[in-house]
Amino acid sequence: MLTAHPSGDAFDVVTIGRSSVDIYPLQTGVGIEDVETFGKFLGGSPTNVAVAASRLGSRARVVTAVGADPFGSFVRRELTRLGVDVAGILTLPGVATSVAFCELFPPDDFPLYFYRATPSPELRLRVEDLDLQAIEQARILWVTATGLSLEPSLAAHQAALDARAGATTILDLDYRACFWDRPEDAAAAVQAVLPQVSVAVGNLQECEVAVGESDPERAASALLESGVEIAIVKQGPRGVLALTADERVEVAATPCVVVNGLGAGDAFGGALCHGLLSGWDLHRTITFASAAGAIVASRLECSTAMPSRGEIDRVLALGHVPEGM
Repeated sequence: MLTAHPSGDAFDVVTIGRSSVDIYPLQTGVGIEDVETFGKFLGGSPTNVAVAASRLGSRARVVTAVGADPFGSFVRRELTRLGVDVAGILTLPGVATSVAFCELFPPDDFPLYFYRATPSPELRLRVEDLDLQAIEQARILWVTATGLSLEPSLAAHQAALDARAGATTILDLDYRACFWDRPEDAAAAVQAVLPQVSVAVGNLQECEVAVGESDPERAASALLESGVEIAIVKQGPRGVLALTADERVEVAATPCVVVNGLGAGDAFGGALCHGLLSGWDLHRTITFASAAGAIVASRLECSTAMPSRGEIDRVLALGHVPEGM
């Protein structure tokens, strides 16, 4: 299932894209205007994926950009503490590191408020900022559709995809309306790179933007027809559908009491990478990833909530996430 051309010192997982600081309320069920206290956490979807993969034993690197400010220093320090390589992080003087606030209205309403430079630091990454050898040799490259939204990031992503030459590459469809002028622009950008992607993963809204289909089966089939080998459609409480040319896997959602659903997809992504790197079959991989996502949904933060292998195995044995895990 995994296609790679690594050298002896290759990274297991390299992610490209957002790093930010998450400012999350410590009170649930109230708007930001009424929140009394907040917590500060490492964030950014592809960054969280790298942390999740590292937590499960992978050698991971983040390729991103931050500002020359205290928040940028925090991003570097936290990634280092969490075992993720930071040599791919560019520091940009005069540009603010992105900050994201959220509100917590479980089980399914978590509004996000981005405070970022325009364009945000990671969208300023250029081809010459990339270590293309490390990207080429990584066992898995993880990229997001948001990285295709603006130059010079688009050219940098295209160079990274070209360097892969068929090695396993995962595209997170990751549609955020604030990064695009129109959904049609996102669709065109995604369609252009799907032939270079091994795995595409997204929720129903992201799949609809990418391929124009809101039905899970039709969306997954459309992604396969666009050139990917594995199409994964996340359906929240309805579970996950994964399709290949000759296999169909559907896994029910792992029961949990939701605290914050924002990091669940990133935990899923890191665990998906772990399953692929381990050579597991598709059903085992998706089941494992679903359990990882449920664990993080039951916790407040994202990056520092990523579960260990032992925690995921315990949830799989129980069939649900125990409260307070």
